[in-house]
Amino acid sequence: MKAPSADEPSCGAYPLRLHWWKAQPNFGDALSPLILSHVSGRRVDHASVDEADVFGLGSLLQIVRRNFDTPRDGAKPVIWGSGLLRPAGGRAFLKNIEIALLRGPVTAALLGVETDAFGDPGLLVNEVLPSDAPRGDKIGIVPHHTLADAPELLDLVASDSAYVLIDPRDPVEHVCAAIASCAHVFASSLHGLITADAYGVANTWVAPDGQGRLKFHDYAASVGRDMRVPIALADIPAARKPDAPLAYHDGFAACRAALIEHFPAALYAHEGAA
Repeated sequence: MKAPSADEPSCGAYPLRLHWWKAQPNFGDALSPLILSHVSGRRVDHASVDEADVFGLGSLLQIVRRNFDTPRDGAKPVIWGSGLLRPAGGRAFLKNIEIALLRGPVTAALLGVETDAFGDPGLLVNEVLPSDAPRGDKIGIVPHHTLADAPELLDLVASDSAYVLIDPRDPVEHVCAAIASCAHVFASSLHGLITADAYGVANTWVAPDGQGRLKFHDYAASVGRDMRVPIALADIPAARKPDAPLAYHDGFAACRAALIEHFPAALYAHEGAA
């Protein structure tokens, strides 16, 4: 990563270089540049792992560990809200990055990082894409993108007109608007659950078959949410659908505050920046 020289303008005059996964359209990854641009006040460009200024939404610390296990020239990349997908290997890479904020306490514990502040940037989505649409009576189902075409899912959605399939591969604006308009959301997509939380929509975790559960527990622990085990897709029709105010509101309010408080000042746009 090349840092600006002493004769170049400060980094706020340049697009913010953010890494997110682009191999396949996916809701959580597509949220990252929108949220980073909103918070920083800068244009955001996609960057390779090696060239990124910052890592935001997603379970990206595995690839960060692989790519920053040895020191390199230039500024250290910033971690702001990223988490682990599975238990990490070595911790030598921690010396070569700057941790502004981790997604949750599970990630922090696995990395041996002592901190009391956490936050997934997805909790800010309602500020980026505010919704004043009236809440309807539909039951939204948000699958992980790898499960969106599963026959059992499509059969379930077709079985009851109250269900609406919210495809995480659709444009971000469509996904957010659909989630915000639901009475309840069932999701095997982590950012389906987080987005529902951000808009105040009651939601239930559905088993993310083949996707691992660590990231869900990491997020739940960050906001103080009781999310011990998911329900099976087939159990959605019989599941209780609470619509009371979210009991862990104070927890995600604290995470939202931490996201702003711990966003590095060097990443904000400066007056007169391009």
